[in-house]
Amino acid sequence: MSTLHSVAVGSGVGAVLPLLTAVVQQPFWSARVKRIVAVVVAGIAGVVTVASTGGLDQFTHGVPALGTIGAVLAASQAAHDLVWKPSAVTTVIESRTALPRVENSS
Repeated sequence: MSTLHSVAVGSGVGAVLPLLTAVVQQPFWSARVKRIVAVVVAGIAGVVTVASTGGLDQFTHGVPALGTIGAVLAASQAAHDLVWKPSAVTTVIESRTALPRVENSS
């Protein structure tokens, strides 16, 4: 597969990734924790995208692999900030999939 195809697929993955990340994130987490989770999930999704579009051999060529991982990260952050957050879709997903908050009794 070409690098351009891999980056295009990565952009598509990144565009929908905030919806999947919202399932994991909890409404009571701080903005910093949510940001860290989003970046880690995007990194993992980027690696999976590289492996699935070009096979494991694509990792021997660092720049194309990093380009795809970067495309996933950039697309996920842009989609979240420009589409999903303003529409409140991710907020609804977070609240619907939230685990009960456990309070410390210390």
